[in-house]
Amino acid sequence: MAPKGELGSKRKLAHGNKDRSTKKPKFDKPLPVEQDESEDVSESNENSAFSDDDDGGAPLNKKSQKNGDSHPSKANDSQGGNAFERGQNSRESHQKQKQLVLERRAQKPLADELHRAKKLWERLRRKSHVPKEERQKLVEELFEIATGRMKEFALKHDAVRVVQTAIKYSNLERRRMIATELKGTYPQLAESKYAKFLIGKLLVEGDKEIRDMIVPEFYGKVRKLINHPEASWILDDIYRGVATKEQKAILLREWYGPEFSIFRQSGGDNTPSAELSQILEEQPSKRTTIMKYLLDLTNQLIQKKMTGFTMLHDAMYQYYINLKPGSQEAKEYMEMIKEDESGDLLKNMAFTRSGARLVCLLLAYGSAKDRKQVLKVYKDTYPLMSSDPHGHLVLLTAYDVIDDTVLTSKSIISELVGKSEEDGASNVVVCANDAHARLTIRYLLEGPSKALFDASHADDLKLLEEIWEIRKTTSKKDPEIRRKELVTTLSPSLLAAVTSSPLDLISTSFGAQMVTEALLSGIGDKSSALEAVASSAQGDPTEGDETTKSSDEAADGIAPQVHISKTPHGGRMFKTLIAGGHFDKATRQIIPVDPPLHFADILYPHIKDHIITWATGPSSFVVVNLLDAEDFSHKKELKTTLQSHKKALEKAATEETPEQKAAREAIEANGEGEKPAKKGKKAGPKKERPVGNMGSKLLLEKL
Repeated sequence: MAPKGELGSKRKLAHGNKDRSTKKPKFDKPLPVEQDESEDVSESNENSAFSDDDDGGAPLNKKSQKNGDSHPSKANDSQGGNAFERGQNSRESHQKQKQLVLERRAQKPLADELHRAKKLWERLRRKSHVPKEERQKLVEELFEIATGRMKEFALKHDAVRVVQTAIKYSNLERRRMIATELKGTYPQLAESKYAKFLIGKLLVEGDKEIRDMIVPEFYGKVRKLINHPEASWILDDIYRGVATKEQKAILLREWYGPEFSIFRQSGGDNTPSAELSQILEEQPSKRTTIMKYLLDLTNQLIQKKMTGFTMLHDAMYQYYINLKPGSQEAKEYMEMIKEDESGDLLKNMAFTRSGARLVCLLLAYGSAKDRKQVLKVYKDTYPLMSSDPHGHLVLLTAYDVIDDTVLTSKSIISELVGKSEEDGASNVVVCANDAHARLTIRYLLEGPSKALFDASHADDLKLLEEIWEIRKTTSKKDPEIRRKELVTTLSPSLLAAVTSSPLDLISTSFGAQMVTEALLSGIGDKSSALEAVASSAQGDPTEGDETTKSSDEAADGIAPQVHISKTPHGGRMFKTLIAGGHFDKATRQIIPVDPPLHFADILYPHIKDHIITWATGPSSFVVVNLLDAEDFSHKKELKTTLQSHKKALEKAATEETPEQKAAREAIEANGEGEKPAKKGKKAGPKKERPVGNMGSKLLLEKL
């Protein structure tokens, strides 16, 4: 509290009387009817300056005031809309103001219809509180009111939600009717803060006919709408998620110049193309004009900090790939992108297809300084990028082109695997089981293998092949040396994660593959990790087979923990680790790693008590590999154990396995077992399905 006498303290009144009230009169207490003569005199003196006769009013006298007669002038003022009158409290004045607002609102067109529609919306929006039959009646009444007036409702900020509710509870035919009524107003609706959501709801709930009705209305208006703070987002949503390939091309072509918004076809072809290289090839004389127009429009959005649009990233990518690498224009474009101080442009680009490819090209063609600045922007974003369908490509490109592996390790790898051991284990488990993040870890260990880059990542491999060609002229370090340096940094975290959380990793197919690659290609002491993986195989594989069906986990819908020997990926992992290397299809030989793992001797003590169960179970080939391993020191002991249980092996080799039985029953249930031969073709010899455990058969042959 401030001391007295300082600025800001309350001033004392000139009179020192404490009884004198300084508070303002409260309006909620009615004033007394009888007043002192002094007050009447003061009022009469104040009113004497105004002429009642000039205004046509009756003369004022003291008697009329004492009898409680109100002033005619004040009565006229109250009729004109003044909020407060003498003897009126704040609640009454607010009620009067509210009444005036309602009267003005009632004078507007469609006032009654809007009022009733809002009441219906208020009831319909509480879906869980309205029975289905009542809701259908309310929807019918809502359509009776709104049909023919959809355009007027949609253009009002407080009534557009009514139209959205009508779309929500309508069938496809009625949605088409709403879309037809709103035809011609979609660009205007897109500019509205509230009505833009109506367009999105129509597109999501509608069909191709509604889409083809809405999207063409944005043709010729791309430059205007993409700069609008509200319409830009709905335009980009339409471009990214709804528009067809042809509609996308028409919208993107408008970035190349005003003439493209009028002439939407290229040459004599009926299907428009947004490939800028094709347009420049057809019209080489317009190259300067088109490139300048495109650069100005993209730069305009960058300056406005409106950098999250997929359409913008597509346009930027088209501009950059049509520049000559190493030219002054390309360098200036790189500088324009780096000048974004907040870094939002580069961050947003990493999460779109064209944007991520543009960042990859910037890293490939950029200098060491440029690459360092780009990596700095993505700080604290790498884990999110690693799991993104497009962002993970930026990380793979950084691995391939940045010569400073210390920078790459500190910037990317330390964020992916975590700085502490606990974070490292959990992060590795997450990355191992993610369809995209696993590439950012395993790519350094196994390179561009077909097992890693499957059909869903074929485009990634094509881009990386293009990056490899570019780095021949922009990077100095040998690719293999760069990869080994990064693996040296990554290996300790991976091996520590395998040591601390082996069961979490090998419980899934992707996790088992990660463990296999870490143990084969990792650099450093692997003894603890190998022991942890081997210990996960201990225990009786048949334990719990009968109790899993009635377990609480199965009742709750949670899959119970299955022994690693019962899983296909577990058997493959142990076979590969026992072999000590990958199988080369070209030479049809195992390529051993250096130094050798000697995993057979590590695994055998953990499974020897249940070796017959392994030899007659789904992972019987693990036992076959133990006998084939050259560095296995307990081969005689294993053979002796198998010979003493030869009958069990023979039984497993001749009887139908549970998997074979399930496959046969499925075929019989579908009726595929008795298919008649096609006409004109002789039925060939019927192939007999294999019966028995194949691994057990091989073990009998070896014995």
